[in-house]
Amino acid sequence: RAQLDRVAHSTLLGLANVPSIELARELVSISPASLTRVFYSDSGSTAVEVAIKMAFQYWRQQGEEGRTRFACLADAYHGDTIGSVSVGGIDLFHAMYRPLLFETVRIPSPYCYRCPIGMDRATCSMECADQAANVIHEHAGELAALVMEPLVQGAAGMIVHPDGFLRRVARACRDSGVLLILDEVATGFGRTGRMFACDHEGVQPDIMALAKGITGGYLPLAATLVADKVFDGFLGEFQSRRTFFHGHTYTGNPLACAAALGNLEVFRRHRVLEHAAGLGRRLESSLSRFLEIEHVGDVRVRGTMAGIELVRDAETKEPFDPALRVGHRVCMEARRHGAILRPLGDVVVLMPPLAMDPDQLDRLARITRESIIAATEAS
Repeated sequence: RAQLDRVAHSTLLGLANVPSIELARELVSISPASLTRVFYSDSGSTAVEVAIKMAFQYWRQQGEEGRTRFACLADAYHGDTIGSVSVGGIDLFHAMYRPLLFETVRIPSPYCYRCPIGMDRATCSMECADQAANVIHEHAGELAALVMEPLVQGAAGMIVHPDGFLRRVARACRDSGVLLILDEVATGFGRTGRMFACDHEGVQPDIMALAKGITGGYLPLAATLVADKVFDGFLGEFQSRRTFFHGHTYTGNPLACAAALGNLEVFRRHRVLEHAAGLGRRLESSLSRFLEIEHVGDVRVRGTMAGIELVRDAETKEPFDPALRVGHRVCMEARRHGAILRPLGDVVVLMPPLAMDPDQLDRLARITRESIIAATEAS
């Protein structure tokens, strides 16, 4: 409201505005130390698109024109623009557009419940991380960057990565000279119990995409943060044309930046990260008992991001017939009891607001449990 008394919008094309400057300073101060520069856009998709184009142009301007490819995880989701879809991997969303997409190097997702390489998490040595590192090393000379969601692949069904996977992949990127792009659009701003998911493993990305929680939900805003190394790759004399020729009309919108500044102040004043961490522990404790339910195959939780995978047979992991739409039926049942949930196929997703109090969280868990039992017993 205060910003509306000043200016509602001013382009960042050749200009700046006070909130965008102040927010850039704030974002750098709370982000991994490797990230020192900020480029604004307006959604998670555009933040990733910016990151992809930056990485590609960076290597061209370094004289390494062979580094044109991108690596990404299977079942990844990074948005709905052409570049972000190209580094995605969910056929349900993306198969229609395959002729428009560029080819990528695929790394198996560390989906422990349905391990793509046939291992068991209780006894394995995280061979998935070894395989990821091998792929990165094998293609090092042609890779511009690896793009990944750190710790949790949300749209894939809340696939929670095993501890240490991110760190080992980051090391492989560093050793191979491949840029690491982390998509923290869903995992950032307290969702995993830390400000950013990569903070859990001390990983320092070269580029990081932010959106969603950046404004606390009040206005659309996104940012792509980069390391000085990347930023310096675009410096030069005017005639060299090394500029990053990319921009959005509402890039760095003052109202959105003011909302983001207010949101970060709320994080500090109300100790939101501590509260979110406590909510995450309570949620994990509540959901662990869901494994007693006959048709719950797996429960995956990281902070306040949770997925409950429903199956016909928990012992064999046999899925339900998709035509039954069991996940959808669970969510419709929950609405009758006052909770709005979202299914991803037969994975029921919980992402409670960080402002939720413990009693509300307990009620949400209770409604979810009762809805799963009611819907699966009717299947």
